[in-house]
Parts: sequence; structure tokens; C-alpha cells
Amino acid sequence: MLGASCINDKRYVIGVIGDIPALLTFWQMFKDQSNDEALKEIGVVAAALPGESVLPEADDSGRHIPTYAGYKTMLEHHPEINMIIEATGRPSLIYELRNYLPPSITLVERSAASFFINLLTSDKVWVACKIDLLHTQNMLKTIVDQIDQEILFLDHDGKVIGMNKVVVDKQGVPKREILGRFYCEVFTDSSNGECEFSQDPFQQAMSTRAPAEALTSHVGEDGRVRYFRVYITPIFDEDGTVNHVVASRRDITLRTSMENRLQQAEKLASIGELSTYMAHEIRNPLFSISGFANSLMRYEGMDDKAREKLSIILDESKRLDEILKSLLNFTRPTGAEVKEVDLNELVETTMNVMRLPCSNQKVVAHVDLDPTMARVQANPDLIKQCLINLVKNALEAMLDGGKLFVTTCMNQDHAVLSVEDTGEGIPLEIRDKIFSPFFSTRDKGAGLGLAQTRKIIAEIGGQVDLVSVEKIGTKLTLFLPPLLAVAEDAESE
Repeated sequence: MLGASCINDKRYVIGVIGDIPALLTFWQMFKDQSNDEALKEIGVVAAALPGESVLPEADDSGRHIPTYAGYKTMLEHHPEINMIIEATGRPSLIYELRNYLPPSITLVERSAASFFINLLTSDKVWVACKIDLLHTQNMLKTIVDQIDQEILFLDHDGKVIGMNKVVVDKQGVPKREILGRFYCEVFTDSSNGECEFSQDPFQQAMSTRAPAEALTSHVGEDGRVRYFRVYITPIFDEDGTVNHVVASRRDITLRTSMENRLQQAEKLASIGELSTYMAHEIRNPLFSISGFANSLMRYEGMDDKAREKLSIILDESKRLDEILKSLLNFTRPTGAEVKEVDLNELVETTMNVMRLPCSNQKVVAHVDLDPTMARVQANPDLIKQCLINLVKNALEAMLDGGKLFVTTCMNQDHAVLSVEDTGEGIPLEIRDKIFSPFFSTRDKGAGLGLAQTRKIIAEIGGQVDLVSVEKIGTKLTLFLPPLLAVAEDAESE
């Protein structure tokens, strides 16, 4: 029997009335369907089995519940009961209980008891669903946070209402400072709420109800350009209404670089075929033009105006011949002998020659050579040509004077030669074109200088790196393969 200390904290102190089969059925159903929170409010203290001669005791997790031959006896022994549950459903017994029980005791018939037990069941199901929902939410959040793309969740106006961890990490600000901002402020350099896209993919997606995308770029503090593709995807309800919008941004810098290199390789292949044709079909007529022009220049009866025109023909023929030579040299493998080169000595010799052009243009040249530089595997004449190309480009970017820095150093894998200027920098819109053949921002020249430089360095296993910030300057770096000690060991063996 329950003591007073055990039932004082119960809201409902219950006595159950029924025969043994009904009582056992009710008790098992009650225990199976109830949850811990409900049981804290309920306490069953006794049971009455009218008409039974043998009165077994019920059991509740090791606690015995006394049984009685009649409900009146049960109530006499347990005045604390404030609720009676009638489990048999017999009309005569229910009628008798209604007339006998005082107002302080609530009578719950069998059908009503089943109804309340089902409510307990629904509560238990709700808790299970809540736990499953939380598990699903945590799983989805973990998946979204692990995706290396930046993902924003937007409302119908393009304002941020959620994001993954990648966005927070890359923005470097707390999440609360990103919430409510227009997505363009997060995914582009826009600071006034207007997108820099020629066509806003968000507006396009909302108007067409279909995914949209756009390309954007960003120049970092280090002067390097990164390319991004922004994807906008509307999310629909079951009735077809746009519920939310997902915006994602993917870094495609590496892919863009590979595409540019592939396009350049295809262009070089076409140029190679064209140069062979030009060498045969153009240089021969050009040679004839130059020969006849020279012959006419020596003719004594030629007046001054005619000689002036012939002089122009000769000058232009020479210029065209130089362009053809540059083209042929560019398309052919260098085939130059690769040997040991003292890079510091080569830089010092070259800059001694280039100091005069620098001085004439009011450019102060600073040369900083690393005394611990390793020797490199290259052709000295070609490396000298590359350095001269870089210095000339730097001078053309500083027509009103400036500073030129030529430095050498070692990194973990390469010998490094860099040329940095304080010129105007390279505009973003042409930055991915400057290494393309025949691209030039000047009226003179064939536009092969930087393309030839990259080709020479690539053929010896090196790389060319570009960093540029508009109005601040440009830095071009050559990474050259160092001379390995293993080569000497192999020869000595």
C-alpha cells in the first residue's frame, strides 16, 4: 500500500474497479502507453474486484497495490482517493457508482479512460517525433556545414536568413552581422546594396521561377584575382509557391585558369600552323618588295618625294619582317641549351644595361640579390630576354616615373626572380589576357613579350606568377628550377 509520503506529490490518486481480466487488461495498457511525465502526475493506490473470493495483489515495478472485494471497502481504507476508474464497462455498476461517490471523487468510465490513455500515447509519439526532427535537423546542418561552397538561405527580398559555417569563416564576422544583409553584399564587392552583376541572378530566378547563375570576380588584398560562380535556386512548397531561396557561391579560379591555358594551347597550335604558311607565302613576296624598293632608292633620277615614300615602304617591310621573325620564334620550341646559370650575376649584368632606360624615365631601380641563391638550370640568354621583357613592361607602366624592384630569393622548391613596379596596375578586365599571344595595350609591338616569357619558363619546368593592384603596381615572379646536387653525384658515379 502506498504511504502518504508517496502520494502527496501526485495530482491524481486513483482507485480502479473491475474484474480480474478487465483490471489486468487496463493495467497493462496503462503501463505500456504512459510516459514518465504522465506517471509523475498519477498514482494508483488500490483496486476493487467485486464478487471475487480470491483477491490477488497488483504489482507496479516492485510496489504492491492492495485489492479489495468491493469498492466501498477500498474507499474506507483509502480516503485519499480522488478519482475512480471503472474498468468493466458494466452499466449497472456505473449507475451505482454515480449515486454513491461523493462530489470530491471523479468517476472515469472505461471509454473515457481509454480516451485519456490514447492522449498519453499521442504525447509519447510527439516526443519521439520531436527527437527524430532534432536528429534530422542536426544531420542536415552538419552536411551543409561540411560542403566547401558558401551557402546562403534567403527570403523573398534576397535578404540573408541563414547560412552555413563556410560563409561565417570566410566573412570573418559573427553570424548575427550577416543576417539581414542583401546577398550581394556577402557574395560580391557591393557595399551599397546594388549587385555588380550585369543581370542579377536572384531577380532572374524569382521572375522565371527557375535556377539562375552569374559570374563574379574579386581582387584580394594580395592583388590576386579569384573567380566565383553564384547560383540562385528557388525552393517551392507543395502548392508551387516559392518558400525560400538558396544562394551558393563556388570558387572557380582553378577551373578558369585551366580553361585559359587550354584556350592558349589551342591558340598556339593554330598559330603554329599559320606561321608555317606565313613564312612561305608572305616572306618571299616581302623579300621581293624590299629588294625592288632598295633598287629604286639607288636610282639617280628618283625625286625626293618618291624617295620618302620608298623609305616608308622599306621601314614598314622591316617592321613586318620583325613581326614574322617574332612569330616564328614564338611558335617553335626554343631548343636552347640548358646549363648552369648564376642568376644573381645574370640579373646584375642585365640591370646594368637597363639602368639607363630607367634613369631616362625617372624610374629608380632597386636590385636586391640573395647571396644564398642556388644556381638554376636554364639558358642564360633566354632568362635575360625574359628579364628584359619584364623590365620593359614595368617601365611602360611608369611613364611619369616611379620605383622598380628586382629581387632574387629562394623558396622551398624554386629559385625566385621577381620584378615589381609602382605603376598603374593591370585592369581586372584584361588580367586574364595579358599572357595571350598578340594581346597588347600598346600601339607598337606584336604582343608576344609576356606570352614568350611564360613559354620559355614553362619549357624549363618553371612557372610565372602575376600579382597586380590597380593604382598601386604589378609584380611578376619567375619560379625557376634550381640546380640539384644529385646531378653531380650521378655523374661522379
